[in-house]
Amino acid sequence: MSTPNNGAISRSTGASALSLYHLLDPEVLGNPYPLFCRLRTEDPVHWDVFLHTWVVTRYIDVLEVLHSFSAERTHTPEKLKSMGLSEMSPIAQLMVKQMLFMDPPSHTRLRSLASQAFSPARVAVLRSHIREIVNRLLDAVQKEGQLDIIRDLAEPLPAIVTAEMLGVPLSDRLQLKAWSADFAEMLGNFQHNPEHAPRMLRAVQDMTVYFRDTIRRQKDHPQEGLVHSLMTAEVDGDRLTEEEVVANSIVTMVGGQETTTNLIGNGVLTMLRNPGEVKRLQEDLSLIPSAVEEMLRYESPSQHTGRLAAQDVELGGRLIKKGQAVMAVMAAANRDPERFSDPDRFDVARTDNRHLAFGYAAHFCFGAALARVEAQEVFGAIIRRLPGLELQPSPLIWRNNLGLRGLTALPIRFQASHAAC
Repeated sequence: MSTPNNGAISRSTGASALSLYHLLDPEVLGNPYPLFCRLRTEDPVHWDVFLHTWVVTRYIDVLEVLHSFSAERTHTPEKLKSMGLSEMSPIAQLMVKQMLFMDPPSHTRLRSLASQAFSPARVAVLRSHIREIVNRLLDAVQKEGQLDIIRDLAEPLPAIVTAEMLGVPLSDRLQLKAWSADFAEMLGNFQHNPEHAPRMLRAVQDMTVYFRDTIRRQKDHPQEGLVHSLMTAEVDGDRLTEEEVVANSIVTMVGGQETTTNLIGNGVLTMLRNPGEVKRLQEDLSLIPSAVEEMLRYESPSQHTGRLAAQDVELGGRLIKKGQAVMAVMAAANRDPERFSDPDRFDVARTDNRHLAFGYAAHFCFGAALARVEAQEVFGAIIRRLPGLELQPSPLIWRNNLGLRGLTALPIRFQASHAAC
């Protein structure tokens, strides 16, 4: 399916035409791919004068940024104080302890301890349990002939799975989801929303208190899950501090929910827009895994990520100076025609599909195996149980998050009388 042109972008000229600041326009946010195409074609390593960052969009260049550039891009509490922003220090104190913003060897140490809970073998054991959760969620709406994919499936499934993986009470999942959404807005947006700062601070403080309390409880009453694993994991005599356990429980909680919610919602919308591909899945369920990979490529849940140049470096014929910010746009790389044939076509049987939706190299998402299993079980169940799937008439509203792409709602109808487990 070809991507339509966006008039607002095509009429613009000069540096302003290529700025990612256009994503603040709901029309462009709804379909950012023409903007990404122009960047890739006209200036693949582009200095964004509005965001004061390099924007990198070709597959080969994004690979290089993800592989070689520094992830240590969050301000320290001391830097914020020098900028007159001391009130934001609690956020900085948390983020500098998160592996998302670390380079080796600090990142390697944390990742080796945390990723044990998300090994492919352990996730494979969870598949049948995830299938039970999916079927239970669909049972609740089966007779209605309609559901909101986001509210009824894409949000509750990863919220339940993430709470269980963390080893915290399932009854806390709605609160965890609310915190996750707040933190994801901070991670995914590059626009300045000072009016949101108090809410972000509250979320960070409340999450910190929650996970400190969880650690204290688990010292006396251990509960299997990531929090306990982080508390007790040891590599060559090395253990995590309480601050590191808290910080990385939080970033894992957010990643485990937001990416999967967006993957499911974006994937269902893409299926509805490509009925011929749905028919292929109905005729051959063995295509579900490759369909999930194509959904990740075609409508990447995580659109871009930031890095810093560790030294002066030439990329795509441009000189990037040490310390300058770089934004690697994975969603643009995933539609690069130099890497993917007919990239704007959704193809559930695409085989050469080494997309970058989960990142690359040291920071490749260690929760990828879990997200894949959740999505595979969801789409398998949808194909089996919800025949005649179609969108209910309502405008599509994308979340106000420029880096984490997802819908606020996706109401659909299906043939309830013929649905079966």
